[in-house]
Amino acid sequence: MNQPDIIDRAAMALSAGLMLTGIVVLGLIEILAGQPYSPVPITNDAGEVVATPLFDPTLRTAFVLAGIGVLGLYAAYRIVTPTTEETTDRTGVTAD
Repeated sequence: MNQPDIIDRAAMALSAGLMLTGIVVLGLIEILAGQPYSPVPITNDAGEVVATPLFDPTLRTAFVLAGIGVLGLYAAYRIVTPTTEETTDRTGVTAD
C-alpha cells in the first residue's frame, strides 16, 4: 500500500472537516443555544411561529453532503490516476 500523499491528506481532512462541522459542531452549538431542539419551526395554537432552530437543517445537510461530495471526487480521482507499482528486487534462494 502506498503512503498517503498531499492530495490524499487534503481530501481526508476537507471531507472530515465538513462532515464534523455539519454534524458535531453545529449540533453542539444548537444544544448550547437551548430550546427548541426541533429542526422545524414551532408554532402555537394560533399558527404563529414561536421558536425556530438556530441553524437551518438544510445548512447542516449541505455541510454533510459537501463532505460526501469531496469523498466522491477523491474516489473518482483515485480511479482515474494510475497507481505506481512498488518495485523491490527479490533475490532467489534455493532450498537445501
